[in-house]
Amino acid sequence: MAERHVLRTPEEVAAEAAEYITTLAEERVRTRGRFTVALAGGSTPRRLYETLASPPYVKRLTWERWVVFWGDERCVPPDHRESNYLMAKEALLDRVPVPESNVHRMRGEAPPPEAAEEYQRVLRRIFGESTPSIDLVLLGLGSDGHTASLFPGTDALREEQQLVVANWIPQLEAYRLTFTLPLLNAAGEVAFLVTGESKAAVVQQVLQPAEGASAPPAALVQPASGRLLWFLSKAAASRLSYQG
Repeated sequence: MAERHVLRTPEEVAAEAAEYITTLAEERVRTRGRFTVALAGGSTPRRLYETLASPPYVKRLTWERWVVFWGDERCVPPDHRESNYLMAKEALLDRVPVPESNVHRMRGEAPPPEAAEEYQRVLRRIFGESTPSIDLVLLGLGSDGHTASLFPGTDALREEQQLVVANWIPQLEAYRLTFTLPLLNAAGEVAFLVTGESKAAVVQQVLQPAEGASAPPAALVQPASGRLLWFLSKAAASRLSYQG
């Protein structure tokens, strides 16, 4: 069952999530020698990254032991304003001492199938496993129920073998690079970050679905042996009968 943290404001969501990440990251560094994390795009994750880059956290975290990935990416160059990599770079990575060699971006500027295959090779090289278990995957939630770039009705939702795919999104008429469900569900921990009243209906669809309703993509993220956490603003959780 998902562990829910409901906070009053988006700022409190970012602060609570930052404390959670600090505890988890330092524990993983202490016991495993590194902390592996897959970042997400979006305004709520950006607020989290800015919080982590603030003085208290810069001093508390062992940044040189972080190994950074992305759960999805738009098919754009790394300096494009829509790049998830660029957002995380500006909000976090340019402001903390994570070694450049530990930052592994998806090459959105490359042909999508080639970029997906390349990223899969990177993951397998670093983890040495058929299905890597990333310590923490951060995710957002779209108003249509998509997460990472797993959109409703798209082929990537049915992928069972590949870790990363180039997913054609008909409603956007564009490809996106994205982790697949097998990779997401192999993670040690998965944390959704969701704020705003506009997300209240889809949060309810994911966490308290109506009987017989089809599951949105985000509801298919169920770590096989890890924790699943939701960090929600009060507005985003407003339609839940039990907020947790």
